[in-house]
Amino acid sequence: MNSHKKGLVLTTIGGLALSFDVPLVRLGHGELWSTILLRSVTTFLAAMLLWLLVRRFGSSRPILIPGKAGLAAGICYGISTIAFLGAIFNTATANVVFIVAFTPMFAALLGWLVLKERPYPATLLTMLVMLFGVGLIVSGGLSGGHLFGDALAILVALVLALAITIGRATRIDMGFVPLVAAAMPGLIGLAFVGKSSLAGTGGFSVPDPFWVIFDGAVMMPLAFWCLATGPKYLSGPEVGMFYLLETILAPIWVWLIFSEFPSSRTLLGGTILILALIGYSLWQMRRVERVTEIA
Repeated sequence: MNSHKKGLVLTTIGGLALSFDVPLVRLGHGELWSTILLRSVTTFLAAMLLWLLVRRFGSSRPILIPGKAGLAAGICYGISTIAFLGAIFNTATANVVFIVAFTPMFAALLGWLVLKERPYPATLLTMLVMLFGVGLIVSGGLSGGHLFGDALAILVALVLALAITIGRATRIDMGFVPLVAAAMPGLIGLAFVGKSSLAGTGGFSVPDPFWVIFDGAVMMPLAFWCLATGPKYLSGPEVGMFYLLETILAPIWVWLIFSEFPSSRTLLGGTILILALIGYSLWQMRRVERVTEIA
């Protein structure tokens, strides 16, 4: 395969793997903090194994946490994991993945405020359209009684955008940071599970742990590695298109497995978000092609 085809294959695999995250977590039928503990620990252990293999058999020597910037980004990723799983337990799956799809726009806004990267008018227009879509979804959450879960999904998008901004500002390789950062929610989950166990009010509870372990140890490392490797062969807008696979497919998997059908407001808002992101990505790809032709 040539480089472009290789990039397409890698990012397709990564996007598909990412789309199974929510269904696999829910198939565990576990309690929130127990699920966070199990998923985070298995992701961290898989990351450490992968890091050792890369150092042993590869030519590169990747750093797990590259300095203060890596630590700050890791804290953002750790918070995003807790908020993401908390959102899954407190609102509909479609609400979570549609709202998290706003991450690129938060990143563009933070890039404007922090890095002084003035966005293109098309970016601002897309942001306004997507804000309308998110507003529809959140209004549905307000009337449906799951506003807290929607708010956690917004937090996920914000802290992920902050991690992206830190990476852009420092230009440091942070390929292992999202995986190693799983140690943070794992420790917090352990503290909550231990506290409930000592108090006699619960304890570790994941009735079907295989699905959560499979998600944390296999699917998440696979998804992050493929999507992190994709930019070596594809442009940023092209890679961004494959992140939409989770936004589109995750609600479908949950509908097929759990018969959870999104509300009309969620569907309308999600459709607006997806169409806006697709249009924006196509515009970006066209802009990159024009710049390349001029150069």
